[in-house]
Amino acid sequence: MKYLSLVGFALFAISSQAQELFVMTEPASNAPAGSIGVRVGQSLMKNQFSDSNMYNMSPEVTWGVNKNFMLRASAFMSNENNGLGLKGGGAYAKYRFFSVDDMQSHFRMAAFGRYSYNNSMINQEAIDLNAGNSGYEVGFVATQLIKKVALSGSVSYSKALSNDGFDFPDHFGSDAVNYTFSVGRLMHPKKYTSFKQTNINAMLELVGQTITDNGKSYMDIVPSIQFIINSQARIDLAYKKELYSSMHRANSNGVFLKLEYTFFNVTQ
Repeated sequence: MKYLSLVGFALFAISSQAQELFVMTEPASNAPAGSIGVRVGQSLMKNQFSDSNMYNMSPEVTWGVNKNFMLRASAFMSNENNGLGLKGGGAYAKYRFFSVDDMQSHFRMAAFGRYSYNNSMINQEAIDLNAGNSGYEVGFVATQLIKKVALSGSVSYSKALSNDGFDFPDHFGSDAVNYTFSVGRLMHPKKYTSFKQTNINAMLELVGQTITDNGKSYMDIVPSIQFIINSQARIDLAYKKELYSSMHRANSNGVFLKLEYTFFNVTQ
């Protein structure tokens, strides 16, 4: 009976986390304690300033330090200069400071911070610390899980700095407020019978930004589908579409593919 209870709790934990692994945003939940996650994020976007497409790739390593704290290191690569090259890197940290857990729901809040280095030419007003800008970001995120549905929202402040070899343009605003809202639902399986069952999650995310210096803003909508295989491997496929924008952006529409694998109990 004790063994069956542990198995049941583990299966519930897997289903609880499944809908919180959003594609474009981070939830308040952390990577499992003691785990190492290896991920490669890729995007293919239409370049608004030319007839070409822009390909970005971001290898990442995530460490679940403990249940409340995680760290991530990323590298930024793109084909901006007629060939895939390294454009910079970044570090991300998240600390979960509040959690209320019930049998079929939980609510969590976390604080996060990011620092990015980039050597690309600054050619758009939108501040993107994952691809085109050096700078830092601090913010908060809250996530509510209710059975098979997860809701998550975040707000943060970003400061863009000069890139390596390129000064930040005087006519661009360097301070921004970022805001996101995400909803995800577990579509399959309807009932858990094994750890090896593939999870299929459907998601919809809104990602926006306002430059505080001049009030310019944008909002994107991102539908996506996610597969979690054997509770360790993850495949994300998403499409980003601009809803509106009052600023110049190099790449606003395109597709995303993320591949991830998690190694559990590595550092414990």
